[in-house]
Amino acid sequence: MFDSIRWKTFPRDFLIIQVGFLLYGLALALIIQANLGTGAWAVLAVALAEQFGTSPGTMVILSGLLALAAAVMLGEKIGWGTVGNMLFIGPWLDLFLRFIPLVRENIILQLIMVLSSIMLVGLASAVYIGVDAGAGPRDSLMLGVKRKTGWPLRRARGVIEILVLSIGWLLGGPVGIGTVIFSLLVGGAVQLGFRVLGVDAGRKRKNPELAEEIS
Repeated sequence: MFDSIRWKTFPRDFLIIQVGFLLYGLALALIIQANLGTGAWAVLAVALAEQFGTSPGTMVILSGLLALAAAVMLGEKIGWGTVGNMLFIGPWLDLFLRFIPLVRENIILQLIMVLSSIMLVGLASAVYIGVDAGAGPRDSLMLGVKRKTGWPLRRARGVIEILVLSIGWLLGGPVGIGTVIFSLLVGGAVQLGFRVLGVDAGRKRKNPELAEEIS
């Protein structure tokens, strides 16, 4: 179930991947506080946080755990970075939510926050995928669905995110123009992040299919 750990580079890799998780937590906090709607998984996390009276970061952890469990049941191998993704992004998100205020009735600032979030997601993804410690739990679920169904990767991702978005929306999660902007631009932002940081996804031994989608 688990990929092997490269112990010689683990301390360095752990520090680098934490930068990626920090940036991803900041990105989620920005798009949540922009108050225009978020990406599918954040819609669900915010909705569940409101339903259960807890923090969005806690629900990011729990939703990641569910996605990870489903991926493992589908036969996906996971790396230590997969577990780290599940455990660390949520706390970073909650930390940044304490300092970034909710913005209302300032559409220029709100759009800047949404676009900044998307660019940060691109950089964060390049950082933590570049460490090559395993796909995130949600990406692992997508890969598992792809292998079981034979669907193209983009269809597997689309079906999962539509389902997650629908559940989050029905539970009262933040769906809006920001959700649409995020969906349209995040793929390009990830590609740009890889180019800016010089990460060659095609050489990553644990994410060959993700590399194919990104490229």
